[in-house]
Amino acid sequence: MNATDDIRGFAYIAAAVLFIYGLKMLSSQGTARRGNLVSSVGMLVAVVATLTVKGLAFHWIALGVVIGAGVGAVAALKVKMTSMPEMVALFNGFGGLASLLVGWAEYLRHPESSTGTLAAVVLTVLIGGVTFTGSMIAYAKLAEVISGKPVLFRGQKILNGIILLAALVIGGLFAWQVALPVPVALTIVIALAAVLGVTSVIPIGGADMPVVIALLNSYSGLAACAAGFVIGNTVLIVSGSLVGASGIILTGIMCRAMNRSLANVLFAGVGATVQKKAQGYQGEANPVSIEDAYLILEAAGSVVIAPGYGMAVAQAQHVVRELGELLAKNGCDVRYAIHPVAGRMPGHMNVLLAEANVPYEQLVEPGDVNPQMANCDVAMVIGANDVVNPAAREDEGSPLYGMPIIDVDKAGTCIVLKRSLNPGFAGVDNPLFFNDNTRMLFGDAKASISGLVAEFKDA
Repeated sequence: MNATDDIRGFAYIAAAVLFIYGLKMLSSQGTARRGNLVSSVGMLVAVVATLTVKGLAFHWIALGVVIGAGVGAVAALKVKMTSMPEMVALFNGFGGLASLLVGWAEYLRHPESSTGTLAAVVLTVLIGGVTFTGSMIAYAKLAEVISGKPVLFRGQKILNGIILLAALVIGGLFAWQVALPVPVALTIVIALAAVLGVTSVIPIGGADMPVVIALLNSYSGLAACAAGFVIGNTVLIVSGSLVGASGIILTGIMCRAMNRSLANVLFAGVGATVQKKAQGYQGEANPVSIEDAYLILEAAGSVVIAPGYGMAVAQAQHVVRELGELLAKNGCDVRYAIHPVAGRMPGHMNVLLAEANVPYEQLVEPGDVNPQMANCDVAMVIGANDVVNPAAREDEGSPLYGMPIIDVDKAGTCIVLKRSLNPGFAGVDNPLFFNDNTRMLFGDAKASISGLVAEFKDA
């Protein structure tokens, strides 16, 4: 080992420390931006250190950097915040594909590798393939290219089990180089992984996509970790392990937020038979005008705002912050209740409100605000649906039953901003719309809140 190898080793240690420290900072909203920067610096250190390895084809690396930077810059400038969940799904998918290609290419370079290395290649292409095609299906559902409803058929779980078992058996034959021609075995494993990614995600309903996004993120990390073992890169092993572990932890948090097991999310197919199981809710909604909604808010001493995907669609986060500031100047206590699965990806609402510079200390979790909701004057629901649906508490026939929600229905007055009375992404009707204390402010959320802001400014 020469001096360059020593320096590279120390650089990898420094990068790993920065990854861990940055990940820790991501656990707090107040330090998340700095955590992202720290982790980015760690990745820069790792990349620069890796470029010191002898024998690299720098012309291909430069070409990849230029193409990747160009695509990334365009995406950063053009992709809307409403499309961020789909973008995250694409990131996960391409991360898995990159790991698959690394494993495949390394085998082609060194076909006579040891059994341990070949086993790592199998894991890399298997997990990477599942991550890629599974993420593409998640992307298609989130982008509504295909239906967000679960796609179920008889024997689906058995089929998935058979595919996984076949991939593992053939992968084992590949690693021990027996029975099948080795290149053929690896190709079959890749094909089975691609099919398994599709069949394992299509039965998952659109409302469960935040959990799927977190799980696929974990898969992409595990694939990268396996690729690190294949090419003998320490920092890739560390970073992949961190992503894999944090993704699994986040998946668990999301499942607890819905009071459901991961198996239920993956296999229950929630949303496919919703209309058959959930009771029908009937009643007459009470619409409210912007002027009357202003009078309700102007007299309120406490307001809890519960944002959802509708706020993202309307790009209303900035006017929501402005309304919150005006309410605070009016002597009102304003808080934002953020449900862990609100939106289409983990932390979706936190990202939107952070973009609008909403103070972090005003963001609260349902468990913190629910005990005080009965003393709250007004709860404003902005485009949320499933995470405020009282059926989750009251209707045992509802697919949402048992999921912790934001108890906006217990506030003195609940103002719901929606375009219509249609159900949310889970396809479950919401009895909240017909409560006596609920007022429906119909229309585009951004236009409605802008109207409320104008009323406050004109007062």
